[in-house]
Amino acid sequence: MASISLSISSPSSITAISNRASINSSTSSNSINLRFCGLRREVLGFSSLKQSCSSTNIRSVRQQYSTKISASSSSNGSANGKGFDYDLVIIGAGVGGHGAALHAVEKGLKTAIIEGDVVGGTCVNRGCVPSKALLAVSGRMRELQNEQHMKAFGLQVSAASYDRQAVADHANNLASKIRNNLTNSMKALGVDILTGYGSVVGPQKVKYGDTVITAKNIIIATGSVPFVPKGVEVDGKTVITSDHALKLETVPDWIAIVGSGYIGLEFSDVYTAFGSEVTFIEALDQLMPGFDPEIGKLAQRVLINPRKIDYHVGVFASKITPAKDGKPVQIELIDAKTKEHKETLEVDAALIATGRAPFTKGLGLENINVETQRGFVPVDERMQVIDKDGKLVPNLYCIGDANGKLMLAHAASAQGISVVEQVTGRDHVLNHLSIPAACFTHPEISFVGYTEPQAREKAQKEGFDISVAKTSFKANTKALAENEGEGLAKLIYRPDNGEILGVHIFGMHAADLIHEASNAIAMGTRIQDIKYAVHAHPTLSEVLDELFKLAHVNANVTSQVKEPVAA
Repeated sequence: MASISLSISSPSSITAISNRASINSSTSSNSINLRFCGLRREVLGFSSLKQSCSSTNIRSVRQQYSTKISASSSSNGSANGKGFDYDLVIIGAGVGGHGAALHAVEKGLKTAIIEGDVVGGTCVNRGCVPSKALLAVSGRMRELQNEQHMKAFGLQVSAASYDRQAVADHANNLASKIRNNLTNSMKALGVDILTGYGSVVGPQKVKYGDTVITAKNIIIATGSVPFVPKGVEVDGKTVITSDHALKLETVPDWIAIVGSGYIGLEFSDVYTAFGSEVTFIEALDQLMPGFDPEIGKLAQRVLINPRKIDYHVGVFASKITPAKDGKPVQIELIDAKTKEHKETLEVDAALIATGRAPFTKGLGLENINVETQRGFVPVDERMQVIDKDGKLVPNLYCIGDANGKLMLAHAASAQGISVVEQVTGRDHVLNHLSIPAACFTHPEISFVGYTEPQAREKAQKEGFDISVAKTSFKANTKALAENEGEGLAKLIYRPDNGEILGVHIFGMHAADLIHEASNAIAMGTRIQDIKYAVHAHPTLSEVLDELFKLAHVNANVTSQVKEPVAA
């Protein structure tokens, strides 16, 4: 069947984290309700009007907001705090620090950002940006190699090949371009970019190099580095981390990938497209343990089983020795539970994809009575740092991978923007359950919110029912036109009030499709509202349209939108 809808009863409820926050505006105590596509939500902190939201009203608000941004962005301003060099100093110029800096300048804060390496951090230089360049190539390579797929379009393609160095250059050039864009955007707005490793030397004091500066508020945004387990010897040539793999200095005939999360899956997509054989080594009892189990099973059937990939689950790589003296890379596997030796693998290379560790050493946290937890800086829900006595440290915040709440680049940026909102007088608590995640394999995987087991557990604990709706990409015209009908979208929700608890997608452009769901969760939009939104036909967006329409909300639940959108 192309579409399935099923209901699951549970004696308890699920309470999603609310993203409602009290908004204290210095300009107005009211707010305007803007209505788009039948969805009503208070946004941007404008004052409320009781009349209908006509195009004239919206245009007026946009003009006022545009003027406000232009005025605040014309310069970096001067420090408003008494005796401070800056209103805000950010340690770390990755995606999180960059997002915070731009928003701070928009708010009129005199801002500086300190970077000891290169602007852009992990994401731009050694992570999501260059990896997407490699995946773009691997996706095209995979399509050209699929003779049956090309014949379905009436196309005949001769044997596809690639130039390894040219592919590597593409990734490197993209990273360089994005890095320059980030640097120029901050310079254009007047953000002071200070070079050196930053550390906190006291309350509202930061040191970089031999210079000490003061700031009314400080944000730590130092990111993370690849985590390498004990017993693993990394030589950067035959035993590598993602940092090395992104340079694509070699394409080994046989590579073992330790870990089957986002990083491992994406690199398996790259290496197999370029002709490598891959062996996954996973400590848990199943591959892709971080994904919804149903999505994971389908993804394994499409991304793992047909490709030159085998795997070992429930085992640790207790020792990995690089290739040397004519001997291959040696990997000793032990049982994850009993710790007994199982076997020794000999491969051409090994990629360590076991996650990331916070980069927080040398920050001087001991100077302000702060102690890290497994390397992470402890923070509250507003990203404010907590000292070892459990007290909030005034004027000090930590965002992104360094706090460990959600190790995604866009989460770091959202946290940074949230902090700037707070220090400029508007309380804001970020709803992390509304932040989407994506794995850029071919096809892609994306999700937001709870997995089905997590939702079931929460429902049983808190006392109400959940329901699940599913639809296949095989029911979507655009997917079929692209000959990409392999895919599934899954919605987990509360039938009693229409709250969206989680959405999981496996299929073509899943990473782009997830945002309709994540924005709905962030804005508190319920199924009974969003199911009336109109989607262009034929587009992949109709996968979500079908999914929401399949959901059955109790008949006595009314829509939040009681007034029609202006004609």
